Amino acid sequence: MTRIDFATSPERYRHWHLAIDGNVARLAMKVDPSGGLNEGYELKLNSYDLGVDIELADAVQRLRFEHPEVGAVVLCSALEGVFCAGANIRMLGGASHAHKVNFCKFTNETRLAIEEASQLSGQTYLAAINGTAAGGGYELAMTAEHIILVDDRRSGVSLPETPLLAVLPGTGGLTRLTDKRRVRRDRADLFCTLEEGVRGKRALEWRLVDELAPPSAFDQTVAARAAELALRSDRPATGRGITLFPLARAFGENSLTYPHLTVAIDRALRRATLTLAGPEKIPPDLAAIHAAGAAFWPLALARALDDAILHLRSNEPEIGVLVFQSQGDPQAVLAIDALLEAHREDWLVREIRLFLRRVFKRLDMTARSLFTLIEPGSCFAGTLAELAFAADRAVMFAGAQPGANQTAAIALSPLNFGAYPMGNGLTRLAARFYGEPEALARAQNLLGAPLGAAAAEAAGLVTLTLDATDWEDEIRLMLAERASFSPDALTAMEANLRFPGPETMETRIFGRLTAWQNWVFQRPNAVGEKGALKRYGSGVQPEYDRTRV
Repeated sequence: MTRIDFATSPERYRHWHLAIDGNVARLAMKVDPSGGLNEGYELKLNSYDLGVDIELADAVQRLRFEHPEVGAVVLCSALEGVFCAGANIRMLGGASHAHKVNFCKFTNETRLAIEEASQLSGQTYLAAINGTAAGGGYELAMTAEHIILVDDRRSGVSLPETPLLAVLPGTGGLTRLTDKRRVRRDRADLFCTLEEGVRGKRALEWRLVDELAPPSAFDQTVAARAAELALRSDRPATGRGITLFPLARAFGENSLTYPHLTVAIDRALRRATLTLAGPEKIPPDLAAIHAAGAAFWPLALARALDDAILHLRSNEPEIGVLVFQSQGDPQAVLAIDALLEAHREDWLVREIRLFLRRVFKRLDMTARSLFTLIEPGSCFAGTLAELAFAADRAVMFAGAQPGANQTAAIALSPLNFGAYPMGNGLTRLAARFYGEPEALARAQNLLGAPLGAAAAEAAGLVTLTLDATDWEDEIRLMLAERASFSPDALTAMEANLRFPGPETMETRIFGRLTAWQNWVFQRPNAVGEKGALKRYGSGVQPEYDRTRV
């Protein structure tokens, strides 16, 4: 299997062009038909595959970190009469189920990052639809805060998956239609069954778009609206960005190594162990943080961890258990957290915090069992303690290791109480103590204190504690048992248990996406030899099993 690489840079883009003009950026889509990630399909009409999305994710990330002066981003097409035709049908028809799942998940995570940029980073996205926006193309446009459609009697928006492909707009389309755009249910039902979609005045009346512009004034209207959005930004107009230099990483046969992270893969045990290294240097002030740039420890670690999660998702499908360990000084981690909290209003610090939030969310949405081992010498404090709270189980070493005086400890910082909410809007501690507000309040009184095994267990911060006598055998048995269970059952169980409490647009997107992927996208009506995806474009009608269940 060819390894999928999620690292790229603008000089390597084949499908997107990024241009900066003052405080407005233009991110134009012009997909290379022959530039598919795999063979067997052409990316016609700005249709996309995972490779196109990898470039988009990189561009969104670079705009946030490298261009603080940008307050608005115009998402547009460089093809005449076509905005985007959505996910490539030939690619979907020929892809494995696992690849489709990871493709759709990554696509949604990127779109949520666009929405987060508009809502929290002062970098608002505007979609300029200059032609047809179909399926995933319209779903992409819906991530923008403002949509302008050219009113030329030909251009329109559509979600034609149900009538054409026997599937549905599962990468956020249905959810954003109702939850974000507030389209009336009966109109949404009609819209989702119209192959040709909706144009002009009706698209505006139904809230499918926010504004119409005639062809003669389309470019001027887009420019004027982008300028207005940019003026609302709180980003520094004359600020200097930082360079997201290429990741320093080394691939081994059974390992992946970054400066602050090592990943050891044991395929026989279906397990990967991720060991994170704590900070070695503490910048003295905000100027030093900016000078360090992408080498600043929390940003460097976030980039490494994000890349490792994506690598394991797509390239190591049989690795079912991720074990998190750490090495370093917990007080150094708390000192970094203090800087991130003290300078939270600075644009770069804000972006670092938001990036860490996205990485932890990506981990939450990863279909792997997560175990965190808190041992003597580890540094699960503050931001790194989120890995204990994200885990399905966190196990802590009780007492001192034989031959050493070190004991395991865990510590909390203010960032554990608001900086890194999950998709359900709750912090991981609030989700952990859902229905127990008094336990959450007690945890807030423990800020900064190094908690040993007994105190951590009493506070509810770990699942269980084990002493030196039991540690090795119990951990071995626990992980072996987990790896022996059905992967399907574990994925479903974990996804249900990780997100207690309120539903949000984000949890509904992923919940419905999971149902779509694991049911509709495996049904013969969609993917069978006589199904709609297989016969799309052939001129032969699909044959459906008409049973409704």
